[in-house]
Parts: sequence; structure tokens; C-alpha cells
Amino acid sequence: MVERKDIGSWLEGPSAEPAPAGAGLPVEGSGSAARFGRRVIALLIDWVACLLISALFFRDPTAAIPLFSGDPMATLGIFAVENVLLVGTLGHTLGHRLLGLRVRRFVVDADGKALPDDGRAPGLARAAVRTLLLLLVVPPAIQDGLGRGLHDRSAGTAIVRR
Repeated sequence: MVERKDIGSWLEGPSAEPAPAGAGLPVEGSGSAARFGRRVIALLIDWVACLLISALFFRDPTAAIPLFSGDPMATLGIFAVENVLLVGTLGHTLGHRLLGLRVRRFVVDADGKALPDDGRAPGLARAAVRTLLLLLVVPPAIQDGLGRGLHDRSAGTAIVRR
């Protein structure tokens, strides 16, 4: 007999169940997949930091709130540079670091199991792919059972707890 959970839809969103057994990530603790709430808060921290930098260097003198009066395209560019450089070389952005997260390489072998985490940063190429897709907004919203967005899947990365 077929049950509703067997024929679920992508419209139902990501599963609340723990990571699939073959994913290679621990279910809890260090190295486990980062929860959605932490990732969103880290993103907001990064965005506010980029807004402040943009307001410092690209201030709009006619803005009502000078603290967040930077040029929007400059803010986006600062956000992109921050992500590529910090994720590529350190494995985390400011927001990730403050919330105890990091970006790791997530490479799967021929059997579909994740290779062990070597602790290194993903590298500039993976970070550039990840950031480009992150800036498009839609790819991060399409997630798999581990909570990895298309930007992470395409770059071969995953956000995990420290």
C-alpha cells in the first residue's frame, strides 16, 4: 500500500527528518547540517555588515537614514566579494563564524556517500560558483533533504555546525 509520505511533493518543502543515512554527515553536533534558522541569521549579519561598509564608502547624502545609505549595487558587490574571499579561504563568513557555522567541501564518492571532511576551506572556485548562485536568490531557496540549496549542491559544498 502506498502512503502519502511516499509520494510527497517538492511543494511540501524540505523534510524535517534528520539527514539521510548515506549523507555522510552526523545527525547532531559538530559537522552536522546547519539548521535553516542559523543560516538565515548568518545571512542577515553578513548583509548588515555589507550595508555598513557600503554606507561608509558609497554614502548617499540625500538618504533619510545615513547608517544604511550605501549604494545598493555596491552593497551587493561587497557581499559577493566577502563571500568569495572569506568562504574560499577561511570556510566561513562573518555571520557563519558568529553563529558557529562553516562551509565545507561536500564531495560524494561513486557509492553516493560523502567523503570525510578534510577541514580545508572550499577554495575560491567553489566559493565563486556558490556566491554567484547565492546572489540569484532562487537557488538557495530550492533545498534537498539536508537543507543544502542548489547553490551549495552546484558548488559541492555544505554549511555545517562547527
